[in-house]
Amino acid sequence: MTIAECIHQVFGKGKHMSDSRTSEFIERIPVGPLALMPLESILPLGKKVNDYLAAWREERESEHKHTIAFNGYQKDNYIVPTKISRFGSGEAKGLIMETVRGMDIYFMVDVMNHSMTYKLFGNENHMSPDDHYSDLKRLIAATEGKAKRINVIMPFMYESRQHKRSGRESLDCAIMLQELLSMGVENFITFDAHDPRVMNAIPRDSFDNVSCTYQFIKALLKNVRDLSIEKDHMMIISPDEGGMGRAIYYANVLGLDMGMFYKRRDYTQVVNGRNPIVAHEFLGSEVEGKDVVIIDDMISSGESLIETARELKARKAHRVYACCTFGLFTNGLSIFDEAYAQGVLSGVLTTNLVYQSKELLERKWYINVDMSKYIALLIDNMNHDMSISGILNPSVKITKLVAKYRKKREEESGQISLPLE
Repeated sequence: MTIAECIHQVFGKGKHMSDSRTSEFIERIPVGPLALMPLESILPLGKKVNDYLAAWREERESEHKHTIAFNGYQKDNYIVPTKISRFGSGEAKGLIMETVRGMDIYFMVDVMNHSMTYKLFGNENHMSPDDHYSDLKRLIAATEGKAKRINVIMPFMYESRQHKRSGRESLDCAIMLQELLSMGVENFITFDAHDPRVMNAIPRDSFDNVSCTYQFIKALLKNVRDLSIEKDHMMIISPDEGGMGRAIYYANVLGLDMGMFYKRRDYTQVVNGRNPIVAHEFLGSEVEGKDVVIIDDMISSGESLIETARELKARKAHRVYACCTFGLFTNGLSIFDEAYAQGVLSGVLTTNLVYQSKELLERKWYINVDMSKYIALLIDNMNHDMSISGILNPSVKITKLVAKYRKKREEESGQISLPLE
């Protein structure tokens, strides 16, 4: 069953949003005909986004919908096919297969998709973030300045971990933003940036850093049916000082306490580009007997996350869950299998904003957080040149979701059956 069919079945025709919201869309002329350009690295997610947009726009009814201003508004497919051709030397060129003149283009790219390969002098070469970013620039260049507007959705921001300078270092992330601006990109959207202050590189231009808070809370409540969202039974944890802002927001909207670990490092050594961690020190109230949720932007190797979980279990925490926007799992899944088997971790939630292997999706401890509907909503609003600030602040929706969860627990003694919305 397609996403469009699911929407019709669950909500009925035209019931996915209020009549006033539908009217607001139709009364506002789009910036230009919508064109989605997900690169191959993010094509599965791009197709899901397309299905939502096609279903929503089919359901909207208005006398304006069939005027010339809404030409090309209703389609089954908004994806414009593209192609990256590579030579044996590794050089490449980008090709757009259809006209994009006057269109509002939304490029989507996953710079962390390591599963893609190409031939380099006869050898199999895995694509790096540099390769994916170069392919994005090739396709932007292939528009030849004919598009009405160019937008880039890059969930994991290229080189976002190199966002500040310490000594004689490059500032790759800032240079990337300035480079895209010079190529004509008007809107840049990313998710849970490692440090959003990198937007200072383009202070007068549109940079949106989107949080996944609502989607994580929704997925956690849907998959864990016996959580008690009270200060005495649950707690939010930041694994380091850099993630304090995220953890504070989660704690505030859920009405919980939070705690924080800070990492004592050995600054006399550098291992794999980092100073090794000597110990994890904890600041916060007691976690004994509580379910705790670790909030972070990414899982790289996972060693630091699991060490944090072990420290929490040593302090007699009940269950430990981890919500991390990007699950890179650079050292494989075995250490997470071991942590789950030992009861150190009860579950790990990451999004489909970056590549997910088949093996990861099959793990018992893994909970997938689908972001396709959220991205579709952002694109729909932006194409109509409508504000997205209300979408970026989901506190009201979270409050309603938690209230509904608590009510269900009271009524059904823990037998939760949450709706899709």
